[in-house]
Amino acid sequence: MRFSELVRILEKDGFHLIKEKGSIRYYSKPGNQKLIRVDFHGAKEVPKGTCHAILKAAGIKQR
Repeated sequence: MRFSELVRILEKDGFHLIKEKGSIRYYSKPGNQKLIRVDFHGAKEVPKGTCHAILKAAGIKQR
Protein backbone atom coordinates (compact mmCIF):
# COMPACT_ATOMS: atom_id res chain seq x y z
CA MET A 1 0.00 0.00 0.00
CA ARG A 2 1.24 3.48 -0.84
CA PHE A 3 1.10 6.47 1.52
CA SER A 4 -1.47 8.20 -0.68
CA GLU A 5 -3.74 5.12 -0.47
CA LEU A 6 -3.35 5.03 3.33
CA VAL A 7 -4.37 8.69 3.56
CA ARG A 8 -7.43 7.99 1.38
CA ILE A 9 -8.47 5.20 3.77
CA LEU A 10 -8.13 7.55 6.75
CA GLU A 11 -10.10 10.30 5.02
CA LYS A 12 -12.82 7.87 3.96
CA ASP A 13 -13.21 6.89 7.63
CA GLY A 14 -13.80 10.52 8.62
CA PHE A 15 -10.29 11.69 9.50
CA HIS A 16 -9.12 15.08 8.29
CA LEU A 17 -5.76 16.83 8.26
CA ILE A 18 -5.17 18.86 11.43
CA LYS A 19 -1.62 20.06 10.91
CA GLU A 20 1.39 19.44 8.73
CA LYS A 21 5.06 20.06 9.41
CA GLY A 22 7.35 19.04 6.59
CA SER A 23 6.42 15.50 5.55
CA ILE A 24 4.71 14.70 8.88
CA ARG A 25 0.93 14.98 8.83
CA TYR A 26 -1.45 14.69 11.79
CA TYR A 27 -5.02 13.50 11.26
CA SER A 28 -7.98 13.55 13.63
CA LYS A 29 -11.71 12.98 13.51
CA PRO A 30 -14.57 14.11 15.73
CA GLY A 31 -15.04 11.81 18.70
CA ASN A 32 -11.45 10.50 18.56
CA GLN A 33 -9.04 12.05 21.07
CA LYS A 34 -5.89 10.66 19.41
CA LEU A 35 -3.92 12.37 16.69
CA ILE A 36 -2.85 9.93 13.99
CA ARG A 37 0.68 10.69 12.75
CA VAL A 38 1.55 9.82 9.16
CA ASP A 39 5.05 10.43 7.80
CA PHE A 40 3.85 11.14 4.27
CA HIS A 41 6.06 10.14 1.34
CA GLY A 42 3.60 10.16 -1.57
CA ALA A 43 4.11 7.30 -4.01
CA LYS A 44 6.45 5.25 -1.79
CA GLU A 45 5.28 2.01 -0.25
CA VAL A 46 4.36 2.05 3.45
CA PRO A 47 6.27 -0.58 5.45
CA LYS A 48 3.84 -3.33 6.50
CA GLY A 49 4.33 -2.82 10.26
CA THR A 50 3.92 0.95 9.96
CA CYS A 51 0.71 0.53 7.99
CA HIS A 52 -0.73 -1.86 10.60
CA ALA A 53 0.25 0.49 13.45
CA ILE A 54 -1.37 3.54 11.81
CA LEU A 55 -4.60 1.68 11.01
CA LYS A 56 -4.72 0.15 14.51
CA ALA A 57 -4.22 3.56 16.14
CA ALA A 58 -7.04 4.93 13.97
CA GLY A 59 -9.32 2.04 14.92
CA ILE A 60 -9.67 0.86 11.33
CA LYS A 61 -9.75 -2.84 10.56
CA GLN A 62 -7.65 -3.67 7.53
CA ARG A 63 -9.44 -5.31 4.63
